[in-house]
Amino acid sequence: MRDVHVHFLHGNPIGYRIDFFEGFIKVAQAAGLDEIYLLEHTHQFTEFESVYEPIRSYNDFQNNWITERMNGSIEEYIDFIKRVKDTKYPVKVKFGLEVCYIPETADILADILKKYDFDFLTGSVHWIDGWGFDHMGQKELWKSKNVEEVYKRYYDIMFRLCESGLFNGLSHPDSIKCFGYKPDMDLTEYYNKLAMLLNKHGMYAENSGGLQLNYSPDIELGLNPQLLSILRKNNVQIETASDAHKQSDVGANIPELEKMLRI
Repeated sequence: MRDVHVHFLHGNPIGYRIDFFEGFIKVAQAAGLDEIYLLEHTHQFTEFESVYEPIRSYNDFQNNWITERMNGSIEEYIDFIKRVKDTKYPVKVKFGLEVCYIPETADILADILKKYDFDFLTGSVHWIDGWGFDHMGQKELWKSKNVEEVYKRYYDIMFRLCESGLFNGLSHPDSIKCFGYKPDMDLTEYYNKLAMLLNKHGMYAENSGGLQLNYSPDIELGLNPQLLSILRKNNVQIETASDAHKQSDVGANIPELEKMLRI
């Protein structure tokens, strides 16, 4: 089994230490995993500051949120990867980034990413026209939004993410459901186009348990049935992901997420 979305430091002040890293290996072993993908958010690193300008300027909450978290250099992460890269562990490890795709600064992002060589890059949509739709502190703004238009923009941005050619994978493709808002419209056309673009660009999609793990146990686990069915029908590569934000969550829900791919 594989868990392709495990956050490493995630702001943990402990720093890039071997013993901390090996803690992930131990939990992964106990969970019966063969491989984990460790990653960091780009919003943690000052090198990506210009990418997040539209997010900072949206409102004070988001400006403060980014300021609090963007407090390190990506070079520290890269240096650590070099230290452990050639060591053999009982669980295979890939190192990468979860990259926020923000259309307004996509060209800047592409130029920055060219400088680095990670095992994988997974793209994610966390911001719609500057708004952090999945942030608890921004949840109330949903009440003033046209849900159908939000969904359309969400997937339009996701299409551009895929077409950018920057990424190996797509993180949590239906995280838009995080607070329970759903449109009346039929999303089949959007799901089919997403499947086509994922195949065209050789990308995998996550079957992620992150919303249930990190938001609420009442949220359905993994991809919604219609999206999952369409991705499978189109033979899209699907990988299981816990979206763990701490060591103890490595491998969370992976057996159940795997089972969904076999039914």
